[in-house]
Amino acid sequence: MPSSHEVRVLFITPEVYPLCHTGGLGDVSAALPAALRRLQTDVRLLLPGYPQVLAGVKYKSKVAEFNELSQFLPSTLLSARLSLSKSENIPVFIINCPGLFGRAGGPYIDTFGHAWPDNALRFGLLSKIGAILASDASPIAWRPDIVHCNDWQSGLTPAYLHFYQGKKAATVITIHNLAFQGIFPPGSVVQLGLPEDSFDIHGVEYHGNLSFLKAGLYYADHITTVSPNYAEEIQTESQGSGLQGLLAARRRHLTGITNGIATSDWNPATDPHLARNYSSETLSDKVANKSALQQQMGLAVDADLPLFATISRLSHQKGIDLLIQIAPQLVKIPAQLIILGSDEAGLSHQLSQLIQTYPKAIAIYIGFNEALSHLIEAGADCFLMPSRFEPCGLNQMYSQRYGTPPVVHATGGLVDTVVDCTSATLADGSASGFLFAPITADNLLNTIKRAARAYHNKKIWQRLQKNGMAKDFSWHASATAYQEIYRSLLS
Repeated sequence: MPSSHEVRVLFITPEVYPLCHTGGLGDVSAALPAALRRLQTDVRLLLPGYPQVLAGVKYKSKVAEFNELSQFLPSTLLSARLSLSKSENIPVFIINCPGLFGRAGGPYIDTFGHAWPDNALRFGLLSKIGAILASDASPIAWRPDIVHCNDWQSGLTPAYLHFYQGKKAATVITIHNLAFQGIFPPGSVVQLGLPEDSFDIHGVEYHGNLSFLKAGLYYADHITTVSPNYAEEIQTESQGSGLQGLLAARRRHLTGITNGIATSDWNPATDPHLARNYSSETLSDKVANKSALQQQMGLAVDADLPLFATISRLSHQKGIDLLIQIAPQLVKIPAQLIILGSDEAGLSHQLSQLIQTYPKAIAIYIGFNEALSHLIEAGADCFLMPSRFEPCGLNQMYSQRYGTPPVVHATGGLVDTVVDCTSATLADGSASGFLFAPITADNLLNTIKRAARAYHNKKIWQRLQKNGMAKDFSWHASATAYQEIYRSLLS
């Protein structure tokens, strides 16, 4: 078995911050490899060559060509460097295939919000080249010991490697969100160069179609997901998205590892987006951010009113419909509410009505705004995450780090990272937020009221803030756990 500094890992991902970023996967794809490299693991990324990726990396050079993959368009493999900071760079391989990746729009959808019709070919190519680079058929000298796949977009890599007869790397696949499975018509099996007999319940077949994610879960040597509680939930019918049987059967090869956060980017003591920096020792300075946020968002500037906020995709999964439902009662507590997010469920009209009705108590920002998201984490008193399911979640960790106790539904990684405020947890110093279940509008409202009562008890509130700010949410522990899995596969 290689020692830790010799382990070579090919990390396949369809997105990475800051080049192309649609959610938590993009954050993880930058932060986890960086943390692994700090632990002396040789990690290199494999990315699709979207225009923003090609424009955003440094030192590009051609290292291979793939002109004879009969199922796919010709492509070129580039070597480059992804710069995360002045002192931190990650080696990356980029698949330059303009016919599949060189287009406007997002990684998965076009400018009208529709999935690219050739996504099976696009991410089939990502998976196929990942498998080639992870085998003795690779045209480059660097050979990984482990290929680490992420979500459905690289789910066919373990399948391709399973049917390859030569020397090959061990495989890990991480589920970031089981709800997205990469399902395509059965004819895609032959189109993508998979054996016809792989289209079976014991293989890539899923209810008569091809599932990229199921392929990865079936053929990978090990499965991970982004929190221990989510690892248990996805083995149940309610959260398993139809794959609970397979996951339960593979539970000995399934590990939940809680994501970390980029603590250098999310640090209230140094954050450049804040009106005033602060720490757990200077919590009185936090109120300057609240005043700045209230003013920027057009709310009444009032330090005594509890200010609740959420940063989220405006979708059913995130429970935004419940938040809209109870918003009038929240205002009557009295309290204020700020919502920042991209509208995925056509909720803009309902949200605009709330603003018109409560212009000094509710504010909405539709879209993405990095600077505002940092100011919200610092300026809000309490952060809301009423997600119906949440594999890990990041904002509840940002919030605790910023002394902004979160209100969360007791699901997924939220359970693993937030400790409910009770007399017992206040006494033992672990309380850091407020949990509720089951997920109903009444339970959400009652928990918000519970948080508002705690807010007005300054002694309790400051204890909650300091407990959360003392937690270690860095990537070191997560990277160490992944490193242990890599070693176990190579032993």
